[in-house]
Amino acid sequence: MLSVQHVSGGYTDESVIKNISFEVQTGEMFGILGPNGSGKTTLLKMISGILPISEGDIFIKGKRLLEYNTKQLAQIIAVLSQHSSQSFSYTVKETVSLGRYAHQTGWFQTWGENDERIVQRVMKQTGVAAFQNKSIQELSGGEKQRVFLAQALAQEPEILLLDEPTNHLDLSYQKELLDLLKNWTTETGLTVLSIFHDLNLAGLYCDRLLLLENGTININHIPNEVLREERIRDVYHTEIQKHPHPKVAAPQMVLLPKVKQDRKVNHIDESMLCVTKEFIELNSVSPLRTMSSGVIGSGTGWHHTFVNRHVDKDYNCSDHRKEMADFLKVNGFEPSETVGMMTAVILEDVSYKHIKGDGFSVFVVVTAGVGNAIDASKSEQHTFETVPGTINTWIFVNGELTEEAFIQCIMTATEAKAKALHDLNVIDGVTGTIATGTSTDSILIAATQTGEPLEYAGTITPLGKLIGKAVYECTTEGIQKSQKRKKV
Repeated sequence: MLSVQHVSGGYTDESVIKNISFEVQTGEMFGILGPNGSGKTTLLKMISGILPISEGDIFIKGKRLLEYNTKQLAQIIAVLSQHSSQSFSYTVKETVSLGRYAHQTGWFQTWGENDERIVQRVMKQTGVAAFQNKSIQELSGGEKQRVFLAQALAQEPEILLLDEPTNHLDLSYQKELLDLLKNWTTETGLTVLSIFHDLNLAGLYCDRLLLLENGTININHIPNEVLREERIRDVYHTEIQKHPHPKVAAPQMVLLPKVKQDRKVNHIDESMLCVTKEFIELNSVSPLRTMSSGVIGSGTGWHHTFVNRHVDKDYNCSDHRKEMADFLKVNGFEPSETVGMMTAVILEDVSYKHIKGDGFSVFVVVTAGVGNAIDASKSEQHTFETVPGTINTWIFVNGELTEEAFIQCIMTATEAKAKALHDLNVIDGVTGTIATGTSTDSILIAATQTGEPLEYAGTITPLGKLIGKAVYECTTEGIQKSQKRKKV
């Protein structure tokens, strides 16, 4: 659809764009990235024919750009610039209708039913139909942006050029606009080239990304390749970290501020633990980086408060997450800052241990019973039943963990728990074999993310050794307390 071949040029004798070559296929959503001054807008103006090319050539549908007259080009390419302006007090509908000019014929321009239908459709799609009779001068910046987008779409272009299309738009309209454009690329074959300042939006919606640096191409590739930490760090000269989107297979970037956060010295140990008959609570002075399978606060996040709540063995609730959140609120805890778990174990039987390493330490808290012990290798012999977790394991690390270390903490802790059950000869009541855990065990890894950097937590690493020892000993002690209570 579009081919840019060895293009150079700019506003003066000195080229802003230098020897740029790339191609965009029909139906692609193609993003252009780069810091301020890298040549993004200049490149877009060259493709639209607004700026001349000093070297190279641009082909539209196999034909040289210079071979199209203005009206022919307007039937193929529509442009939404970054700073659209309106000099006259046209109504919204009149402004959008200007997009139909390229399709009008004859000396006296005629307005047909098809023109009216298209204008009404694009106004509805961009959310401006409700105020189509208003003067455009009465609209907010975001509303004007949507009007000019509707005008561009009214051209029924094959190629749509956008310079930061979400500029001035609030969050909901950003999403609606980009969803709409993405749908058009797949359903109608519309080709979209758009400049993005927001790397996350570009990563979410674009098929390919072109990253410019000082007027040249740094990379032209799929989003996952373009949005690499080291590349973005080098081009934008800022600290940034890459994370996968939680719902979509798309890369996302987060800024790492240089401003020091007001994080008080935070060392997690037994002095912070509070045990009652109703729940076990630990409150951290500063938020901890967490990875957990809790009822509340599952997944990864940052949390201040940790609650392990006792419930009866016959606890049953159609919406246990809501019920747990309500419980936390009633007891003065903020659910969004809390990791919350449930257990049928008597909380007085909790076992905990604080072990120091070389420049770091771990604090492990375990509530353990084996009333619903399971051999994971033979779990298919069991019927599914959601019962309150029996072995809940908390691991607090006074140190800085990598993402890899978080996962290895869980692996090491699970191995240590299984070994404790083996050595205690805990039997799966259904299969008669040694149990490896219980049916709904929960685990928490929480790190202060201060102090000693800890890259790994495998079983023979310094951190892994402490976790394995503490989890094994606490699980063993917790089960023994529970078994002793049953005998009494």
